[in-house]
This record gives sequence, structure tokens and C-alpha cells, in this order.
Amino acid sequence: MRNFKIIIALFLISNPLLFVNAQISVNQDRLEKRIIELAQFGIQENGETERVAFSDADIAAQQWVIEKLKVMDIETHIDFAGNVIGIRKGTDSNMKPISFGSHIDRVPNGGNYDGCLGSMAAIEVLQVLNEKKIKTKHPLEIIIFSNEEGGVMGSRAIVGHLNKSALGIKNNTGFTMGEGVMRLGGDTTRIEQVARKKGDVAAFLELHIEQGGTLEKENLAIGIVKGIVGLKWWDVEFNGFANHAGTTPMNARKDALLAASKFIIAVNEIATSFDGAQVATVGRISAEPGAPNVIPGHVITSLEIRDLSSVVIEKIYTAIEKRAVEINEESGVEITFKKLDTTADPAIMDSLIQSEIEKSIKSLNLSYMFMPSGAGHDAQDMALIAPTGMIFVPSKDGISHSPKEFTSASDMANGANVLLQTILSLDKRLK
Repeated sequence: MRNFKIIIALFLISNPLLFVNAQISVNQDRLEKRIIELAQFGIQENGETERVAFSDADIAAQQWVIEKLKVMDIETHIDFAGNVIGIRKGTDSNMKPISFGSHIDRVPNGGNYDGCLGSMAAIEVLQVLNEKKIKTKHPLEIIIFSNEEGGVMGSRAIVGHLNKSALGIKNNTGFTMGEGVMRLGGDTTRIEQVARKKGDVAAFLELHIEQGGTLEKENLAIGIVKGIVGLKWWDVEFNGFANHAGTTPMNARKDALLAASKFIIAVNEIATSFDGAQVATVGRISAEPGAPNVIPGHVITSLEIRDLSSVVIEKIYTAIEKRAVEINEESGVEITFKKLDTTADPAIMDSLIQSEIEKSIKSLNLSYMFMPSGAGHDAQDMALIAPTGMIFVPSKDGISHSPKEFTSASDMANGANVLLQTILSLDKRLK
């Protein structure tokens, strides 16, 4: 027995990181406290938080994050796309960074966990490593991406896919992306300099709430993301003829809103007619002139289609477009599609990183499953330039993009611990 103990001791001495990994874990209470503190930026009288990208609350939260990182001696700056970038130096200056993070901007009337968990967990990982005086070979890079919810702006800039036309798109604040970049401390005249090439990042990891109910339903702690669905957005414009609602006979109308209603129903019918898990949604509609006694002459709706296959997305769009032609012929309302520059292709997560995430989960004795992501993420863009992985934790009742969004402190800590262990594992594994 004595000889066995000596052998184990020698093994741990020669492999100190294995011993450290088994002992190190995040501070659950501190992580939860940071989530609560972040929610104060944009807090309303009703206790809910509004923090759309480019808003004053978003800018204040960004500065708060920077202060947290600087206190930990993390070299921090805002890049030309408005992303917060923090670097913890590694012991080997030739190594490329292992990057991780998420976003802190929110959809209107959103929740406190979407993006925020991945961002606060990234800060927690860096703080734990500092406290334990653990050095990594690779530099560790935290990225808090700008305007994720309004078209993954920051990550698209990093991978060189943010077209100049996108800078003119406005979000709910009324600011365009270009104006928002400047408000966040970026520089639209130099935004191309943010772009990185394949190989510039050793690996990218993102921890996120599931935003669905699968993990909770299956009573599982962690989801290992196999791939992220592609998503395509369009504005669909309906041009009819505005006329008096009292004097224009029903059979003489070119009612743009009525045509749009038929289109919306058709989108649902077409999406459900295909086998698979694809989804298609009309989530926004505006009608003009917007008076009760005037037939709507002009309507704009959104159209979004998501699937893990670009081929499936195109098939569904083609079927929707064909039905739009039929509605046009039936109603006399002209229908046109405008593809928006806020789209993303499907992204399959790196198999090695999936394997390392799985090993980390098993070392922590947590339950898990492999699963797709039905929501888009910054990881989707980062997969274009680096091996990428995503870690999911449960969302209470599958609710997200809502003030009722919730993930327990223990679930958050589980995900953060998996993130921490995977980063340490990848630091040893990757060159």
C-alpha cells in the first residue's frame, strides 16, 4: 500500500495540472452575484431590465465589465467593432489564444441569462485561475461580443463577414450599427482591422443557457452542442392600395394586410410540411397607413428560417416564395423579398472540442447529452476561423428572450466548471 501511495504521489508531482484540475472549481455564489449585478444595468421600475445594444445601459454594462477585468490585471481594450477583448498572458508567447465568452446585450423585454451567463462565467474562470495562481501555456482571451442580438455584429466583424451595408441597419434604440459601434468605443473607419484569419485562435468556447426545455425535460445538467442551425432573414414587402374602408367594396380592394395574413399562414404551413426540425417564423409586422378606416396599402413583415442544413433552408424559402407569387396573383398585392445582411450559415462544432467537453463533464460526474442549437450564437461565426465548442445548461421551463428566463445558480456553476476544465484540458492538448 505504501509503495502504491508513493507511485501516485510521484505521478501527481510529474503531472501537477491533473491534480490542480481535480481541485479547482468556480465560486457559485460569486457567479450568481455577478449575474444579479449585471442585471442592474438597464433596470426598470417594474424590476425588469432593458439593455438593447448601443443603449446607455449597454455602454455602462460594458464599462463595468472592463473594470472587473482590469482589477484582475487582464489586459483589456475595446476593438474597432465595439467588442470587449481581455487577454491573460500564457507562458508560451508562440501559442495562439484559447478564446471564450459571449455577449451582454439583450433583446427588448429579454432576460438576465441569455449571453450574460457565458460572459460572467468567463470572468469567473479568469478570476479562479488568478486566485489559484494557475498559469496556462496559451494566452486566454475573453471576448464580450457587441450587438449579438441585433445580428451577431461583433463576431461577424472578427471573422471578416461584417459587410458595410450592415452598418446602416437600425436596432430598437434608433441607432444604426455604425452609430452603435462608435457609441461603444469602436471605429467604423477601421473595423476591417478587427478581422482575424484561420489559425489566429487556437480554440473558441461559449457557455450558454439552452434557451429551450430539452435538458430540463430529460433532467440533465449539460448539453454538448453538435452544431448550430443556420438562420436567414428577409424583409417581405406587400404593396397594395390604400383606400377608404367604407366606400371600397370588398371585391375591389388590394388589401396589403390581408395578403400579408395569408402569407403568414402559408409560412407556417410550408415549414410544417417538411420532415425535420426546421422552423420558419414571421415575428414582426407593420401596416400603413395604420388607420381603422383606411385599407392598408403597404405592409412589411419579417421572415426567418432556421435549420442545420443550408439546403433545407433554401428549399423552404423557395416554397414560400412560390406561394407568395400565388398570393400576389389572387390579391393583386405585389410581394417582394429583401434578404437582410444579418444571416448565418449552419456551423458544426469541432469534434475534438466536443470530446474534451465530454471528458470534463465526466470528471465532474454530471449528466449530459449531445444536442443541436436551435438559436444562433457568436460561436457560429467563430467556427469559421477556429475549432469551436458550445456548452449548454438548462433553462427553466424552456423560457428565453423573456423576463421569466431563469437558470439556477447550481446549473450555472456546473456549466462554468465544465468551461473551466475544458479550457485547462485544451491548454494541454492544443499546440
